[in-house]
Amino acid sequence: MPTTATPAKEHQERWNEITADPLLRKLPYKVETNHRGQIVLSPQKNRHTFQQKAIQKTLDDLLSGGEAFQELAIATSGGTKQADVVWASSSRIAEMKETGDPTTLAPEICVEVMSESNDWEEMEEKADLYRKAGAEEVWIVDGEEKVHFIAEEEMEGSEIAPGFPRSV
Repeated sequence: MPTTATPAKEHQERWNEITADPLLRKLPYKVETNHRGQIVLSPQKNRHTFQQKAIQKTLDDLLSGGEAFQELAIATSGGTKQADVVWASSSRIAEMKETGDPTTLAPEICVEVMSESNDWEEMEEKADLYRKAGAEEVWIVDGEEKVHFIAEEEMEGSEIAPGFPRSV
C-alpha cells in the first residue's frame, strides 16, 4: 500500500526545491511558503533585526542546555515558516536534525517579531502552526515591543525562560 506524505513533509520537499534554486538564494528578503507551497517574501526593517538579536542574546544569557538561533526554517502543515528567533534544548536540536532539513519538529520556543506587513491574524496562525509542530511556547513581539507569551493560552511570562522581559 503506498504511503502518503504528511503536509509538513510535502512542504519540506518544496522548501528543498526552493533553496536549491540559485536565483531564489540571492533574494534579500525573508522567504517562507504558504499552505500551497507558494513563496511569500517579507522585507524587514533594521529595527526587526535589532530586536531579533536582542531576543537571541537574552535567551542565550538566561538559558543553558540549548541554543538560540535566528531565522530557523520549520516545515509545518501550513507551509515552511522561518521563526524570527527560536530556542531549543540540546536534546530537541538532536531530534530536529533527525526530521530532515527543514525540520518538521519545532523548537521549544518560537518567537515572531511583528513587522509593518504582519497582522494579528497571521501571527495567531503562525503560533498555531508552531504549536502543532511541537513548540511549547510561542512568543509574539508586537509593534510596541511588548512580548506576548503563548502556550495553551497567553501567559504573563515564559515558563521555559522565566525572567525574560515583557518588552524588547
